[in-house]
Amino acid sequence: MPQTSDLIIIGAGPGGYVAAIRAAQLGLKVTLVEREHLGGICLNWGCIPTKALLRSAEIFNHIKHADQFGLGVKDFSFDLNKIVDRSRKIAGQLSGGVKHLLKKNKVDVVDGAAKLLGKGKVEVTAKDGKKTQLEAKHIILATGARARSLPGLEPDGKLIWTYKEALQPNVLPKSLLVVGSGAIGIEFASFFRALGAEVTVVEVMDRVLPVEDEEISAFARKAFEKQGMKIITAAAVKKLDKAANSVTATIEQGGKTTTLTVDRVIMAVGITGNVENIGLENTKAKVDRGHVVVNAWAETDEPGLCAIGDVAGPPWLAHKASHEGVVCVEKIAGVKNTHPFSVANIPGCTYCTPQVASVGLTEAKAKAAGHEVRVGRFNFIGNGKAIALGEPEGFIKTVFDAKTGELLGAHMIGPEVTEMIQGYTVARTLESTEQELMHTIFPHPTLSEAMHESVLDAFGRVIHM
Repeated sequence: MPQTSDLIIIGAGPGGYVAAIRAAQLGLKVTLVEREHLGGICLNWGCIPTKALLRSAEIFNHIKHADQFGLGVKDFSFDLNKIVDRSRKIAGQLSGGVKHLLKKNKVDVVDGAAKLLGKGKVEVTAKDGKKTQLEAKHIILATGARARSLPGLEPDGKLIWTYKEALQPNVLPKSLLVVGSGAIGIEFASFFRALGAEVTVVEVMDRVLPVEDEEISAFARKAFEKQGMKIITAAAVKKLDKAANSVTATIEQGGKTTTLTVDRVIMAVGITGNVENIGLENTKAKVDRGHVVVNAWAETDEPGLCAIGDVAGPPWLAHKASHEGVVCVEKIAGVKNTHPFSVANIPGCTYCTPQVASVGLTEAKAKAAGHEVRVGRFNFIGNGKAIALGEPEGFIKTVFDAKTGELLGAHMIGPEVTEMIQGYTVARTLESTEQELMHTIFPHPTLSEAMHESVLDAFGRVIHM
């Protein structure tokens, strides 16, 4: 007999396991299927372990400049194996925490690879080949995504890396080519550069961090180049020729072709959803460019089948997946006052040096959408806490609708902005205008005061600039 439940969730990443816990809280009987690791790519091979690596690089950078803080540090060095080991242990600790949470909430976890067999039916194949039949009225796909590869530039795990190999390098390359300057590419570029590698970043668009506001991108590029990175934009890597322990890249830019030989290459050109071999052909669900098509409630064209997180398309962010999962489950459970999912208020964070964070529309997109805008800016050099921290580089930019005062977007580069962006995200969720933000008291001395000053600047009231 098939194992029955109210809801089957396929994939235990930040979308799947959060959806499972929320569903259990709402009284649903939940079966969660996972083929590899509880916590998914984010916890095991993405968000968390990369931040652990970047923290080591950040501390190493601070030690380099210890004399600026009146400190003397001699004979300092790093141990790459210990840095990587710390990162893996943190991932393992958190994966164990997810297991505990699922058990606490009485979620039934089934190990194996799942395949849709049709309406309300799922077959799970364990590693030993044993098959289990599951049935439920509702099914949520949360199968995530994997690194995208380009023809002729396929990673081999040795000389040409994906994020997985970059997370556990067995050697620090003396020279490194990073293909792609989105969040993943730039974070790895920051990490390896901090430890001394010669880093070159190639981006097909005309600027680094291309989804960010143009002013943020321009500032970031100058900061990266000041650190010693080489940035090549509006360029494409056409070929990678492997030798015994090096790779020669053929780079095309402006009709001209050059070559670059490096020890290792990291491919960071985006991701594609895990839509294969999960039985979608047995459903009415549609797939578009590697992602399952869903509506604002995460519903597919197959009744009772939903999809959340990376497999359902951009933005490819863990917190998007988690929130999407909660909205989806609450709709299934009939929770009143549940709102359809919108990407407009999803913050984006890049944990490079300096950090980058944003939410809402860029200035260019706001204007393209027909808004008359008022823009405020405040540089961290005018912020006492930033100066005291020894990190006065960067700025905050806010974009408002000139007529209504609506906060359309906020864009930040500088110290700890990935923590501060949530203030603007809350403001957008509450539909705040400049009046509420101006009347909010920000504590002194904090970096967050720069957020207040940026708002004041948009309306001609800035104090400290």
